[in-house]
Amino acid sequence: MNESLLSAAELRQRAEAILWVRTQIAVYGLTYAELKAAGCFQVAPPRERPVRYRNAQGQAWDGQGKMPDWLQRAVHAGQSVDFFRVGT
Repeated sequence: MNESLLSAAELRQRAEAILWVRTQIAVYGLTYAELKAAGCFQVAPPRERPVRYRNAQGQAWDGQGKMPDWLQRAVHAGQSVDFFRVGT
């Protein structure tokens, strides 16, 4: 998380949460290995999304989120988004 985007109140809450976690670890004598074995640090892999649009240079977009600059420039130049559609 980008801390420069957080408010002072959010930063204080995060600091308090970290202090609480550190205290609990110390009180119960928990180790990193025990926490990891309990699943505390499992991170779901990013979900692969199929490419829906691609240009001749190989730049691709899955159609989610903000339209990439390369596609915006093409659309502003008069090209249809469907021209870059992959597959059907």
